[in-house]
Amino acid sequence: MTDIRIDTDALASILQANAEKYAVEFGPEEVGHVLEAGDGIARVDGLPGVMAEEMVLFPDGVYGMVMNLERDDVGVIILGDYSTVEQGDLVRRTCNVLQVPVGRSLLGRVVNPVGQPQDGKGALTCSEYREAETDAPGIAEREPVSIPLQTGQKSIDAMTAIGRGQRELIIGDRQTGKTTLAVDTILNQVPDDVYCVYVAIGQKMSTVAGVVEVLEKYDRLNNCIVVVAAASDPAPLQYIAPFAGCTMAEFFRDQGKDALVVYDDLSKHAEAYREISLILRRPPGREAFPGDIFYLHSRLLERAGKLSPEEGGGSLTALPIIETKQGDYSAYIPTNLVSITDGQIYLETELFHQGFRPAVNVGLSVSRVGGKAQLEAMKKVALRLRIDLAQYREVASFAQLTSDVDAATMNQLHRGERLAEALKQAQHKPLPIEKEICVIWSAVNGHLDDIPLGDTARFEEGWLKHLDDIHPDIGRKMLETEEMSDELEAMLVNAMEEFRRGFAVSGEVAAVSDQRVVPRADDQEGRMSKVVLGTS
Repeated sequence: MTDIRIDTDALASILQANAEKYAVEFGPEEVGHVLEAGDGIARVDGLPGVMAEEMVLFPDGVYGMVMNLERDDVGVIILGDYSTVEQGDLVRRTCNVLQVPVGRSLLGRVVNPVGQPQDGKGALTCSEYREAETDAPGIAEREPVSIPLQTGQKSIDAMTAIGRGQRELIIGDRQTGKTTLAVDTILNQVPDDVYCVYVAIGQKMSTVAGVVEVLEKYDRLNNCIVVVAAASDPAPLQYIAPFAGCTMAEFFRDQGKDALVVYDDLSKHAEAYREISLILRRPPGREAFPGDIFYLHSRLLERAGKLSPEEGGGSLTALPIIETKQGDYSAYIPTNLVSITDGQIYLETELFHQGFRPAVNVGLSVSRVGGKAQLEAMKKVALRLRIDLAQYREVASFAQLTSDVDAATMNQLHRGERLAEALKQAQHKPLPIEKEICVIWSAVNGHLDDIPLGDTARFEEGWLKHLDDIHPDIGRKMLETEEMSDELEAMLVNAMEEFRRGFAVSGEVAAVSDQRVVPRADDQEGRMSKVVLGTS
């Protein structure tokens, strides 16, 4: 029989090492109880040391965030399936605030505000988490906005230019193209140059699915993160959605990159916050919104900006969307956001129904950064565009009331019609900036004046194709110099003369002095009604 000897000293040292490794420290733990629960809100007692915005854990792994600190209990919003939370359930503190996953692994994915995948593509592999609510960069950490963020929309890049780090509000009634404008801006961004985050707040799942389909079709989903808090989701998830999306975008900003975040839309976000506040019995204010509704949106939008080179030089551009009712842009939430942002793009229902898309109202749209974030070439060719369009809208409204129009007014109407027609753009067809400049140059310099309105789109398509095929050096030089030099303009004039010799119009154009066709803005059925003005 073999004599087996065991080294008790070695065995004891191994056991000691394992015991130290897996040692458990015991201590007091705060555990509360649910007093009542419903509609995504729970009232909890027994947590005297809990802090505001701290995460707490309910049974079945459901998390909540503390919103109200009261004398005898706390109000908690439930971030998940609140139907599983019942009266008497135990609630434990986590001593952490809400954190969401960030990183490149989120690109191309559709997630909810707490980072759970919604696209059926499997689990996420994020290794980094950040707090959903953080402080906005201070003044010393920022620098002025000066680099353009091209939207691909002629009317916007020419008249209400957006810079990287700017906050530009998109405002208008329902069904006026707000989401389409934001999505087209995402489509126009070059992958790995500007990273995009689209936050859907209170939208129908069919609408969100349509946005994702468009991004996939034009090969931009892999450069974008889609954060969804749908209309069917509880109000707490809709409330935290924009903060979670902003944190995901800030990851790229802090890497020295440029990021774009779209909040679609903040009117539903405000309504979700109002619902939470009323259930928590917070005092209501104007339109039943809580008193801190302005602070809610300001602390969100102030996180956008352009960082200084010492802070990495990245930028975060915000495009919040707000929905008005019956064109009332002086309502409570719209005026709040107008005062917070650096400008607004106002989309008008009547223009949309008349076929002017994007339906940008020139008089009410403004960018407080403007020419500082615009290429010199675009600034030069679009110098008179806004004024000419605004004057055209005004003259056209008066011209409907009389048949006696002088020649100068007729010329103004004639040019204005061509300018407005040249700014029309098909859905999901953003243009490179050099092509936008060439189209606007042709319109403001009168090269469309003898073209029938019905041929304007065909003229534009042929003109751009002619530049691509015969004169590609014009666009290339324009991007290199970013200016409209005399030499470059002379090249455009020669190219236009070549193109006009081969372009045939589809009909005769009436002389300006004989009769004019002016669009009316009173057609409520979405058709284009016209009135013929004679000069007797």
